[in-house]
Amino acid sequence: MNPVTHHWKAPEDALLPHFIIGGAMKSGTSTLHAMLDRHPDIFIPKEEIGFFDIDNILQHYDFNFYERRSKQWTAQNLEDDPPTYWDWYSAKFEAGKEKVRGEDSTSYLASRFAAQRIAMQDEDIKMIFLLRHPSKRAFSNYHHLVRSGVISRCFEDVIQYQPKTVLERSLYKEQLEQYYKYLPKHRIKVIIFEDLVARPELVLRDVCAFLGVDFEKLDAATFDAYANPGRFPLFPRLYRMKNALNRRFGNTFYLRELPKKAPYLVAQRARLPKLFNRLHGMVNPLKQGRTPKMKPAT
Repeated sequence: MNPVTHHWKAPEDALLPHFIIGGAMKSGTSTLHAMLDRHPDIFIPKEEIGFFDIDNILQHYDFNFYERRSKQWTAQNLEDDPPTYWDWYSAKFEAGKEKVRGEDSTSYLASRFAAQRIAMQDEDIKMIFLLRHPSKRAFSNYHHLVRSGVISRCFEDVIQYQPKTVLERSLYKEQLEQYYKYLPKHRIKVIIFEDLVARPELVLRDVCAFLGVDFEKLDAATFDAYANPGRFPLFPRLYRMKNALNRRFGNTFYLRELPKKAPYLVAQRARLPKLFNRLHGMVNPLKQGRTPKMKPAT
């Protein structure tokens, strides 16, 4: 079935973003979000949204849930109820109705569906992509997935047995080609992560010109607004043990306020065994209100 249908054309009264930070994951998207969020004329919802590929389980394993007792999936599918999904998406931008609206969804660059769906909209949505050294991005992505509760294998095993998990998001050429196929070049901005780190003021000036906002309205502290830095857990093996145990009870770490929810798994998260809760507290001391012992990524 063609994943792009007329249901993906926004209703006339829908609020849409003027720009999207579309990836790549672990390439500075959170930092750029934090910097642009300081601009008085820009509004960006705090969380990632992932709307234009919300039904893509390859990119959004956290948006789809399997209920073991009933042996049923809860999946996000706009075609089941388009008004509910579009209302949910529009509500994300209600607070910024009078501003330049943006969002960030790091799955879009690697998605097979998002480019065509974004191109269908009457709003001329601009796309911003950040690219990082492919190997360093993949390694940082791996540790992010370990910390997030997804990966229970070592990096070498993931590369050998699950290469799409971290390697596919570094295949920038074929991913960008999808966007250049459906969108005009003047609506696409590509930023190199290393440039953002080395010359944030110069990069922000260029981005503001791309978005049509006044660069001079940003204060000096904006250029130090780094967010979500990648770090190695001090005890990665313990993290992976916790992640393997978590799968026995259903992966509920990524539950969000999605249009279609899985009530059973939400309740199940509160009934995890004491042993699991204790182990989770050991490897994630943030839950206990303590500063975690982490060493910086290289």
